[in-house]
Amino acid sequence: MRMFVIGSSVILSLLSTATWAQQTPPSSPGRGGRGGRGGTAAVRSVRSPEVGSDRRVTFRVLAPKANEVTLTGEFMEGTKSLEKDEKGLWSVTIGPLEPEIYYYYFNIDGVRAIDLANAKVKTGASAITIESVLEVPGDGPVFYDGQDVPHGEVRTHWYESKSLKALRRLTVYTPPGYDRNTKIRYPVVYLFHGANADETAWINLGHANLILDNLLAANRARPFIAVMPFGYGVPPGTGPAPDAAAGPSAGTGPSDSISLFSRDLLEDVIPFIQSHYRAYIDRDHRAIIGLSMGGRQSLSIGLNHLELFSYVAGFSPGIPNVQTTFGNLVANPKDTNQKLHLLWVGCGNKDGLFGAAKNFSAFLDEHKIKHTFRESTGAHTWINWRRYLNEVAPLLFQ
Repeated sequence: MRMFVIGSSVILSLLSTATWAQQTPPSSPGRGGRGGRGGTAAVRSVRSPEVGSDRRVTFRVLAPKANEVTLTGEFMEGTKSLEKDEKGLWSVTIGPLEPEIYYYYFNIDGVRAIDLANAKVKTGASAITIESVLEVPGDGPVFYDGQDVPHGEVRTHWYESKSLKALRRLTVYTPPGYDRNTKIRYPVVYLFHGANADETAWINLGHANLILDNLLAANRARPFIAVMPFGYGVPPGTGPAPDAAAGPSAGTGPSDSISLFSRDLLEDVIPFIQSHYRAYIDRDHRAIIGLSMGGRQSLSIGLNHLELFSYVAGFSPGIPNVQTTFGNLVANPKDTNQKLHLLWVGCGNKDGLFGAAKNFSAFLDEHKIKHTFRESTGAHTWINWRRYLNEVAPLLFQ
């Protein structure tokens, strides 16, 4: 038996690097040690990021020995240099920023580092995904915020994948009231993360549970179970080199990984859910949705298994060779359109995958396959993916 180790332990190496880069000078007598202001205590005294009432944000790094510090974040193009004061504290103020959740990191003398003054960290299945989190609040709660509404539950399961001969993990969201009425069955959405993430990403980064809670409270969506499996057929970094169609930083050979992941999904995950949850087992009550690498998976698997899925969506998807992958889909457009209750593709117009997504939509148009193509602003970020889920969820199982 193999165990795929998934989680955020990789953060330790980045933390140690960032700590080295942000060392303070030797403490003077009476001011160092555990009770003084040197070392870790000095780092903890730094406030970063600081969001002002005007939504301007100040970032700070205590790095007296550094020669250059820059900031990179989803809230701006390129990088921004920080300025150093006489105490070795670097800072920069940007904005005002729109209310949103953003990710950012520092570069300290060529070393990428998180913000040690900020406890909110984005993690995933590989170290490349580790960044600090900035949340800029608005005047009131937004669709991905926790609100005073009934809440569903987020559950974690370990299961033995017989197809992969590995112990794996998946996350499940059940809607409010699931445990109260044991006679009700629910539709199921299989919801996939992107490259370098893991089965917790849609909860931790996408706020999927909160989005669905809020939609249900507003009577804008039908209750369903959301299943979020680990999206790699093999652990990241252990397979062959990726190709561009898999999405940015795919990390694993896409064809092999998708094939193995597909086996795990069809032979192990779906049977597990159907045996452990009150789930409908027919195609009319089953959807498959994914982002980036997961978008390629959802389109490739879903559109080639219309006997299993009637709702298919890809968010900023990596698009494979359309003729090879979707030949059966377009062979009989009338039959395909009868089987598909929804085919939805969305991508930001600044996303590196936008051209491929738009071409896929044109391919579907050419073959008269009914679908929705959603062009939005923005790049390859969770900013778009949260919004897409909020837009698509109300369309399911109606």
